[in-house]
Amino acid sequence: METSASLLEGGPLAAKIKQEVKTEIEEMVRAHGVRPGLAAVRVGDDPASAVYVANKIKACEEVGIRSEHHALPESTTTAELLDLIASLNSRDDVDGILTQLPLPAGIEERAIIEALDPAKDVDGFHPVNVGNLALGRPSLVPCTPAGIIELLVQNDVEIRGARACVVGRSQIVGRPMAQLLLQRDATVTICHSRTRDLPSVTREADLLIVAIGRTGMIRGEHIKPGATVIDVGMNKVTDADQIRELFGSGAGKRLDVLSKRGFTLVGDVHPAEAAEVAGRLTPVPGGVGLLTVAMLMKNTLLAAKLRRKISS
Repeated sequence: METSASLLEGGPLAAKIKQEVKTEIEEMVRAHGVRPGLAAVRVGDDPASAVYVANKIKACEEVGIRSEHHALPESTTTAELLDLIASLNSRDDVDGILTQLPLPAGIEERAIIEALDPAKDVDGFHPVNVGNLALGRPSLVPCTPAGIIELLVQNDVEIRGARACVVGRSQIVGRPMAQLLLQRDATVTICHSRTRDLPSVTREADLLIVAIGRTGMIRGEHIKPGATVIDVGMNKVTDADQIRELFGSGAGKRLDVLSKRGFTLVGDVHPAEAAEVAGRLTPVPGGVGLLTVAMLMKNTLLAAKLRRKISS
């Protein structure tokens, strides 16, 4: 697989962010006797959610955030979960609360998100924080879009004046991503499942950010030569022939992963075709996902500082 794209690795920046958070927390403990606290709430037995929460708890240990994990059974009701949220809202030693999504079908997700104290909403999903972001006011910002901005800035990717295209309009990535790009003076287009002639729109973009949850959907024809492509997707692929199609001559390592784990992770961007056209490209895994957890640590620290009126 011939490549022109250089990889925008998330690992080094994630490590840098976590080290900065750790240093600030050590200073906060020394100067104020305060250690930030994060409460992670998980409902049910979804394996992916269990892994995500475990990774977040591990990151807390690495940076010095006190963490607690509330693992609730699948049978938990909306009322029971609301009671837990109310309890965590009232505790002064809890600075951040995250409820791992998706929640089981019987729980009203919107009611849970809206019940969070906005000052402790480290995922940035509460309507107050969404509104503050839309108005350009300081707020807790969703972790994945915030991490992408950090990745672009740290790698000197020009945002001001750039044509940016966001494929996907979720509240978790697509919409907040567009807001953050607008605030940095990009010209932003949002595409989605109803966009007509998608390749003609995405090919205009200097900066293409893809978060749609469809394996390898964005192909070479969608990408402007030399563009920076950020792949937010994280999809499991279990078919060897599909892996060969996606990775071409570079499929060997992924086939090894398939034989060991039973799957390999692939983003929403076709890796072989994108690598031939893009100027810069995030890998999957090893790209955006690592930054999401690092930014959660940064948000928890920020929430602790804002709640306690501790200046930087």
